[in-house]
Amino acid sequence: MMDHLAQIEVLLSQLSEGEKARVLQWIVRELGDAFPGIDSDSLVSGGDPCVVRTRIPVWLLVQLRRQGTTEADLLRNYPVLRSEDLTSAWAFARAHPTDIEAQIAEHEAA
Repeated sequence: MMDHLAQIEVLLSQLSEGEKARVLQWIVRELGDAFPGIDSDSLVSGGDPCVVRTRIPVWLLVQLRRQGTTEADLLRNYPVLRSEDLTSAWAFARAHPTDIEAQIAEHEAA
């Protein structure tokens, strides 16, 4: 018998992009402030939220995206990143826009 995660994977593969986005929004609401894939550690990048397993801060990814860097470029330029890492980063940035803006401004001033 198929386990639950395998069943979910099969079902997700059958959904449209819009339906997948709705599922992701539901999951984010269910998790509250938890963002799997994003972590803050005072010893890494000054405590800025980063993609787990990396030292890549969310604010940097957001700034690069604003400057026209595509997701494909980000994945090529940062081989440690996976597409799901970018999804987590974008969700985190949407949930914490004021913090991300402050971090971008802080690093631009440096």
